[in-house]
Order: sequence, then structure tokens, then C-alpha cells
Amino acid sequence: MSPVVYRTARVGLRVTTGQRRRCFGLLRSAGDVWACVLEVNAWRRRRRDSPVVGYQELCRELAASGPGTFEDLDSTGARSVLRRFSDAWFAAAKRRRGGDVSARFPRRRRRLVPVRWYHGTFTIDGRRLRIPTARGSGALWVRLARDLPYPPRQVRSVTLLCEGSRLFLDITAEVTVATYSTGEGPDPSRVAGVDVGVIHPYAVAGPDGEGLLVSGRAIRAEHRMHLADSKARRRAVARRAPKAGERGSRRWRRYRRRLRLVQGRHQRRVRQAQHEAAATVVSWAVHQRVGMLHVGDPRGVLDLPAGRRHNLRLRQWQVGHLLQILTDKAILAGITVRLVDERGTSSTCPACHQRTPKPRGRALSCPNCHFSGHRDLVAAATIATRVPGGGPTTSTAVVLPTVVTHRRAGRHLPGAGQSRRDPRRPPRTARGSVGLRRPVSPPDGEESLAYSARIHNTRRKLGGRSWTPH
Repeated sequence: MSPVVYRTARVGLRVTTGQRRRCFGLLRSAGDVWACVLEVNAWRRRRRDSPVVGYQELCRELAASGPGTFEDLDSTGARSVLRRFSDAWFAAAKRRRGGDVSARFPRRRRRLVPVRWYHGTFTIDGRRLRIPTARGSGALWVRLARDLPYPPRQVRSVTLLCEGSRLFLDITAEVTVATYSTGEGPDPSRVAGVDVGVIHPYAVAGPDGEGLLVSGRAIRAEHRMHLADSKARRRAVARRAPKAGERGSRRWRRYRRRLRLVQGRHQRRVRQAQHEAAATVVSWAVHQRVGMLHVGDPRGVLDLPAGRRHNLRLRQWQVGHLLQILTDKAILAGITVRLVDERGTSSTCPACHQRTPKPRGRALSCPNCHFSGHRDLVAAATIATRVPGGGPTTSTAVVLPTVVTHRRAGRHLPGAGQSRRDPRRPPRTARGSVGLRRPVSPPDGEESLAYSARIHNTRRKLGGRSWTPH
């Protein structure tokens, strides 16, 4: 029997005004369930009683509240909120037992809480989905914005949520791991190293001198330009902002709604680009018959204070999300992923194993043995020789890539297909330039769309008037 894994895909909803009102009513009712649990535990904490955090105990409290307490929200959706609260509480308790004093128990109220329904409680009919509601309320059918990414019989749960004032469904399905013919599938003895970064989300070094570089400059440009647009927008409306305690005008509320829409669109663009980058790595590994990926885990740098600007870059990096989507796609393709220590891989020479100064660009140069190579590919090749839970292994020779495949992530981003530098930034003209650059010459028989060239060897007469030689 083939192994199975669980995959989740996000699908938008196309709803009418009444359906939208009812969906947001379900999310608000779920927020009321969350607030009730917090209130009950606050009362018990003031009486110095033990909190009610177990899933079975919370379900008994929910049953004692009676039907109709949370409007259209049914018992299955309410129990999913209780499960979410219980898991968050026990996860924080486990971290605190492990010595992490920064872990906090869930004590903050939420206005909208996602609601999940499991297999057998909802109905799927093509692009239409029936969301369960409380007994006595009308049926709630919604339409999906696109076809289901999985067969309906494999769907195990659906989760209703809101992002940027838009309604989405997270659809979780049971998917079978890919199978291959004899001699064509991934070979567990073939190991490749993966270095996770910002400029290159994934740099991969294969076992036969093959390498892969996935450029993330378009993603970085999207972050930068979105931040600049947000700052300019805030400066423009700063004088119209309501004071503390004021509701704000309708114009201000429209601006806030537009701000949420822009933020949600930015997040979806970046998420899609990250998934494209991970899919590129997995397809390349399947083509190279790589059966195991050693991925460097750089999450230790997130705990180091590096200033306001660099901390923002680290937060926008989303390294945990990059590792998660790469692991999910690799497991689905039958490839094993193991996280290893990546400390020092970008600053250690693979030839003499000596530490080198950190380079400013992408090229690593060793002052001891005069070795030179791509910094990210050198790190990926070194990561391939390491084992989980251990440090560097110098007994295994480092195989540096000699044939490198270049790919870009985020071709759908604004202007990403025009240049390799930040695509949304205006073109930078060189000093002394007299106009726009001329494009490449067209093929034979086609008309050129280039701008007419201006003559550079102009001279100036006495009196300030210029003339052009004919």
C-alpha cells in the first residue's frame, strides 16, 4: 500500500452579500467561543482553581451551555475552536517545561477565529460547498473561486478563515506519495545539500557536480516596494487619521479596507512565489534522482538582535515557511528531508577548511589557498556532507557544482520578467546617458522598435548654441 500524506490548499470564495454576512457571523461566533473559554479560565484563576484546558473538559462545558448559544455556529465548528485552544495551551506548557520562558499561554481575545469542519459534516458538489450550521438555521451553500485541487473523496477537512477582509477555505486532503518505475525513482544514496537564503531562497548542490540556484530578487523587491508604498500611503493620510477613541469617517474606513486588501494581495503574491521556488527544487531533485535532501537550518539567527531594519528583513524572510513547504513537496515526491546545522558553511573554504572573511557579494574567496566560488553553492555543497545533530564532517569530500541551473521565483510579480534587478524600481540611467537604452537588434526581416539614437559628438559654439554635424 502506498504511503499517504496530508496536503492543504487555500481556495477563495465567491459569495453574495447575504452569504458573506453569514460566513463572517460564523467567524465572530467562533471568536465568542474563544472569549468564553478565556473568561471561564480567568474566573478559575482568580479562585485559584485549576484551568479547564483539556479537550474533553472543554467539550463538556460547551454541552452544558446548551443549543443556540453561539447563533449559527454548530457544535462541530465550536469543538474545532476548543481543539485549537487546547493545542495552543499544551504547546505553550511544553515549551515552558523545556525552559523557554518567553512562551505565553493563550489569553488574548480574537474577534474572528477560523472554524474547521471534518469529513462527513460538509457536502461538496463540484464548485459548491455546503457549510454546516446550527440546527434550525437555513443551509449555507458557497461557491469556490476555482476547482478543488484534490478529488472530493480525498478531502478530509475544510477550514473557513478571513485574510485581508476576504474569505478563504483551507482544504486538507489525503494525498498518495508519488510512485516511480524501477530505476527511475529517487535514490536514497544520492544526497544533495540545500542552503536557504534571502537573495537565493534555495541553492542546491547535487552529487554529480550539478547545481541549482533559485533567484529570489523579485520577492525581495516585492517586500521593499510594498514597504515603501505603505509608508507613502500612511504619510498621505496621516492628517485624516482619527484620534484615539474616535470611530473614524466613512472615508477612513474605506481607506482601512483598501489597506487590508493590498496587504492580503502582497501576502498571496509572496506565498505563491515561495511555493514556485520550492516546486522548482523538488522537480530538479526528481530529475537528478536525489533521494535525500540535507537542508541547512538557519533559524538560530532569528534570536540574535540585529537592529530594526535587519530584524524586519529576517521577519520578511519567512525561513520557517520556506522549510515547511519544501519538506511538504519533497515528501509528496518520495524524497527524504533532514535538517542539519548550517553554521559556518558560507564562510568556510571547502578546499582548506579554513575560515574566510565574510564576502560582501555572492563570491567567496579564500586568502589562504586562493579558492574562489559561489558563496551559496559552496554552502550547499558543505551542507550535503553534514549529518543531523552533528557538526561539520570533513571525512566526506565536498563536491562543488560545475554545471549550474539558474531559475527565478515570482515571475507573476509586477515587472519580474523585465530585468534581474529589483523589478518594480524605476530604471537607473548611467552617468552621462543621453536617453533610454537601445534594445537588442531584431531578427532579420522584422522592424526595429528601438528609439532613434542621438548623436553624441555634438560641439558647442561660442554663445551657447549647439549644432549637429550632418
